[in-house]
Amino acid sequence: MITSIRIVFRDRAARKSALNAVLLSRTTAAALGVAIFIAVAVGPLSPARAASAYPNKAIRIVVGFAPGSGLDVTIRTITPKLSEVLGQQIIVDNRVGASGIVGTEIAAKAAPDGYTLLFATTDLAINPALFSTLPYDALKDFAPIGRAVNFLYFLVVNPDLPVKNVQELLALAKARPRSLSYASAGNGTPPHIGAEMFKQLTKLDLVHVPYKGSAQALTDVISGQVQLMFVNTASSMPYVRTGRLRVLGISTAQRATIAPDVPTISEAVPGYELVAWTGIVAPSATPRDIVGRLTRDLVRVLETPDVREKLMSQGSEVTPSTAEQFAQVIVADTERLGRVVKTAKMHID
Repeated sequence: MITSIRIVFRDRAARKSALNAVLLSRTTAAALGVAIFIAVAVGPLSPARAASAYPNKAIRIVVGFAPGSGLDVTIRTITPKLSEVLGQQIIVDNRVGASGIVGTEIAAKAAPDGYTLLFATTDLAINPALFSTLPYDALKDFAPIGRAVNFLYFLVVNPDLPVKNVQELLALAKARPRSLSYASAGNGTPPHIGAEMFKQLTKLDLVHVPYKGSAQALTDVISGQVQLMFVNTASSMPYVRTGRLRVLGISTAQRATIAPDVPTISEAVPGYELVAWTGIVAPSATPRDIVGRLTRDLVRVLETPDVREKLMSQGSEVTPSTAEQFAQVIVADTERLGRVVKTAKMHID
């Protein structure tokens, strides 16, 4: 099948001299997907005065999750300093519903003027595979500005389970198929997807027990009703420290600063990695100059020692980036995590 793709060049000379459109095979188009997304994501060329005049009024950052949630706490840690740097008030607007879809749609359809932004998380990459239809296109409707923090996950077990590391868990689960169950904070959540990724890479047969949120799930792992769970490091660390949970591994590719003595899951299961990234995106037609200004100022804020220390104290990994680097992460995880979702036959409609 042949697919027609319009390439938008980032400088006027290339744009003027190039063909307006080229025909690419599906394979070639897939190979160029990241480059095309980045070209669209950085926005149209605009006069330099657009950035110099920006911002001249309050900026709204939409958050698709409830006040007090991890995502909400993170952006409210960042916005005071970002407001100071930008010289304008920043309003955090919580628009809750449908795994972040409600807030994401609002941001996608907002005027592309830099005054409505979205504090996005990995759900932006997960939802296209999880839902049959969405009111936006995650790759076409947003211009990435930059990453903020990663939320990390522990693989924890009830202390009575006779395993001390991931290798012993693998051996026990293989010897006793379907005898072990894992809790999650709900269908389609990052911990659920992380557990399914673990199952797919190890060929284990584990039973999923979904909950409405992580609090009751943690309670049931602690009590022994469920044997294991992939859980946010911040929420589980107090129970790990008091011995009510045993941590077997962390979900990052390399050992994490917040828990340097905890081995990575990938040390026993090559290729395993799960982080829930966060970052700021804007409507896709936002002028490139404004995107650049926001990127620079976000990086500056995240590198401020007091902001960085506050975020790390919340159990997060601070990950400032360029817009292009963030675009690459979104594209890669849309494909990688989408494949896990489809293989596990997860659907929410």
